[in-house]
Amino acid sequence: MNDSEDAFFNDWKRFVFIVVGEYEYENETKRALGSRHVMMIAIGGTIGTGIFLSAGSAVSLAGPGSALISYIIVAFFCYAVVICLGEMASYIPVSGSFASFATRFVSPSLGFTLGWNYWLQCELTAAAIILQFWTTKLQAWEWALVIIVPIFAVQLIHVRAYGELEYWFAMIKVLLIVVFIIVGLIYDWGGIKGHPGPGLSNWHSSQAFTGGFSSFAQTFVYAFYSYGGVELVSLAAGESQTPHKTIPRAVRATFARVIVFYVLVILVIGLCINRRDASLLNAASDSDVAASPITVVFVRAGFGAAVHLVNAVLLTAVLSATNSCFYASSRMLLALARAGQAPRVFGWVNKRGVPVPALLISLLASFLSFLTTIWDNALVFTWLINLTGISALLVWTSIGVVSLRFRHAWTAQARPLADLPYPQPMYPMLPVGVVGLAVLMVAAEGYAGVRESTPVRAKNIVATYIGIGLYVILYGGYAVYDKFVLGSANHFVPIDTVDLDTDAVWGKGEGTRIREVERMEVEERERERRREEKGGGGYYGVWAWIKRVVKEL
Repeated sequence: MNDSEDAFFNDWKRFVFIVVGEYEYENETKRALGSRHVMMIAIGGTIGTGIFLSAGSAVSLAGPGSALISYIIVAFFCYAVVICLGEMASYIPVSGSFASFATRFVSPSLGFTLGWNYWLQCELTAAAIILQFWTTKLQAWEWALVIIVPIFAVQLIHVRAYGELEYWFAMIKVLLIVVFIIVGLIYDWGGIKGHPGPGLSNWHSSQAFTGGFSSFAQTFVYAFYSYGGVELVSLAAGESQTPHKTIPRAVRATFARVIVFYVLVILVIGLCINRRDASLLNAASDSDVAASPITVVFVRAGFGAAVHLVNAVLLTAVLSATNSCFYASSRMLLALARAGQAPRVFGWVNKRGVPVPALLISLLASFLSFLTTIWDNALVFTWLINLTGISALLVWTSIGVVSLRFRHAWTAQARPLADLPYPQPMYPMLPVGVVGLAVLMVAAEGYAGVRESTPVRAKNIVATYIGIGLYVILYGGYAVYDKFVLGSANHFVPIDTVDLDTDAVWGKGEGTRIREVERMEVEERERERRREEKGGGGYYGVWAWIKRVVKEL
């Protein structure tokens, strides 16, 4: 082999295989997501198919009271996670988000584990979503072709195409959920003529809390599956136009969204449908939209045609969730590759800022996940739910640890809090609460797995903790690789060398000055707008208003 061939081989090897070190890429992702896109991505990320099909499973399992408490606890958990992420992502907006933060603030092993764990979680979530939507009319792999391929094609266009699609998907889902809550409450209170509502009867006679603590603990699996995706807004920060403005606005509204879209939905389902109702018992495994608790409430309230409406919105939810999964998994793989924790080829993006190789491998993984349907679909779906649920719990727990480490480094390096676009409130209560709640929930899941059947079955324990096993294997494997192959001197990043400057929205001590300049620019634009409207009046004032609205959209 001559020198030129040897150089070519070495360049090819560095590009394809995992190689730690600097590598220059020609193109970068584009900051093309506007404020309205980020806001709707934050909303749409919290509304998956779980809320349409399997939300009633928690009610049937442990009663409406237990389900409501479970969803409230996980709501606070999610709120704390998103606030912790928002603080870091608004200051350092990168595509890899929490995986990149873990590598920089804690250790490369944790970043590697979170990145690959999340990538796999996204792929399995997409599979679970489509399995849940599957009917006997089409096989699961056929649904994969119908749903995944068009979404993949949209992702290849531009990040703005993803944002625009997600914007309208989220809008449709939000409208249906709001209408459902209003109709459900009116029906329950007996406000619809000819359709007497149940009132509080489904909560009487010890029906609100059934099955004991083990049943209550099992409801957390459905809650985590339903809430999965709240972290998506932090991944979008890397391609947001003004992340230090849009990310804080998006995370501030998280709590209100979670309360409206989950807690109120679970409350309405528990009020309107008895826990022993066959529709709730079948909802988790029956993909027929008629089994959806949301459809059941509409039908019993006298809106029989709602079956078709919910079916259309359910398809929208599947498309939206698949759209988000492709985006999240490809951006996470992109970040891993550029950190030297995945083959370098996945760090390549085209001139439009699209990570084509990362998208292609995500497409392949999505199809491969459907090979599992040669077994029983219900069994596969159950294992996917357990794996994605515990994976989400582990990722969120790690985010709490990363947040604590970030703040520790921030203080150790004498950084002013004024430099943070969004300093989290009540620090350190939120990240400490995330870690504490997670430990309790992991223990509760194990207890539920042991008590689920008598005698104790090993498969229940394995199904509960399979995600933890994957987490340990990833972390331990990379820790050994980092120590003995890469020869790293420190497992944890020394606190005084934590990188708080790369990709930051501004330099040390510049936060207050830049925000003041931006505030003055906003005030000047507002004064200019008022002068135009006052001076133009009539037709010109209306035309100026229309142009401003179009520009904002």
